[in-house]
Amino acid sequence: MKKRAIWNGEVIAESDDLANIENNYYFPISSVKKDLLKESETTSYCPWKGTANYYTLNVNGSENKDAVWYYADPSDAAKVIKDRVAFWKGVTVEDV
Repeated sequence: MKKRAIWNGEVIAESDDLANIENNYYFPISSVKKDLLKESETTSYCPWKGTANYYTLNVNGSENKDAVWYYADPSDAAKVIKDRVAFWKGVTVEDV
């Protein structure tokens, strides 16, 4: 099923190639409008996925700090999310 991620009235990503891990949809990075992303220095750690990195969204003049996360080098157990991003902080994921 095709889904899209939306924030501040803008479609951030749209794809039917999704991985659903822990109730989060991971979109292929190729499906994301990269001009809306700004790299963040924030990181966090998940014991089974590894170190997460973040992007800040910049949409229509508003920023949503660290609203996008990804695992640059996920653990072997989480390889399915390699080259994918997920969203939170008010970003909605809906069916297309």
